[in-house]
Amino acid sequence: MALLDEAANGVYVIAATPFTDDGALDLAGADRMVDFYAERGVDGLTLLGVMGEAPKLTAEESRQFLRRAIRRMRLPVVVGVSAPGLAPMKELAESAMDAGAAGVMVAAPGHLRTDDQIVNYYRDVGDSLGAIPFVLQDYPLLTGVQIPVGVILRIVAAHPTCVMLKHEDWPGLNKIAALRAASDTGARRIAILAGNGGLFLPEELARGADGAMTGFAFPEMMVDVVKAWRAGDGERARDIFDAYLPLARYEQQPGIGLAARKYVLSRRGAFASPTLRRPGLALSPADIADIERLIARQTRRLEELG
Repeated sequence: MALLDEAANGVYVIAATPFTDDGALDLAGADRMVDFYAERGVDGLTLLGVMGEAPKLTAEESRQFLRRAIRRMRLPVVVGVSAPGLAPMKELAESAMDAGAAGVMVAAPGHLRTDDQIVNYYRDVGDSLGAIPFVLQDYPLLTGVQIPVGVILRIVAAHPTCVMLKHEDWPGLNKIAALRAASDTGARRIAILAGNGGLFLPEELARGADGAMTGFAFPEMMVDVVKAWRAGDGERARDIFDAYLPLARYEQQPGIGLAARKYVLSRRGAFASPTLRRPGLALSPADIADIERLIARQTRRLEELG
């Protein structure tokens, strides 16, 4: 598999992790999951992301899952390797690359407070990873670490192996525009893929994002929005997005959002079971009724759109 580089674009869907009803890792289900995403036209896959329940896996389970999923996937795979220390990060990154991954993703740990601390942390990341290309995950709502545009540009300038930004600042549209303005005037241009469940995808594309790296139980929404945008049909891209938005919004709820996503993925045949590994919240009958209503309305909107 080719290594991840600055030209990456499209939709790299954040994959959920399949478990059996009793919470065991479902390795056979990894094949089913990979096939589901590939059939929806994604450009790549991201494993062990925030919504992949990565902290609930043992180190050996992570390696087994990566080997199984990457062997099945014929498209680039990025692996989340964020860890409290550099040693476990490096170990998982090397395992991922040995399994055939295209690159890895690293978020800043929550104890970083100053610009220099952030820059120095990614210096250590770059030194530890060596030639492995990495994605800088900018997710202040989760990490509590604010990474200004100037700091991102310093990291990108210092590390040729930093090839992508996973943009999950919120609000953060002006950050995308500022990074693109900088690259237009001489800064090294890297790929920018947007997160946050795709809730701002049309606006992010308009500001200069190259696509999405996030999860949604209907990944074809993001695929079709990006395709329409690339074809120059912004209105159709927004119409497609609008049809899916209520369910995408529902999935972004703290606590039950992942349970909702896995319920829909199971309903659609991607997973044999919607189980979250403990600890994790379960959907109530009222939650399931909400989701079914949203899917029915979404189906009608898509039929009207044609």
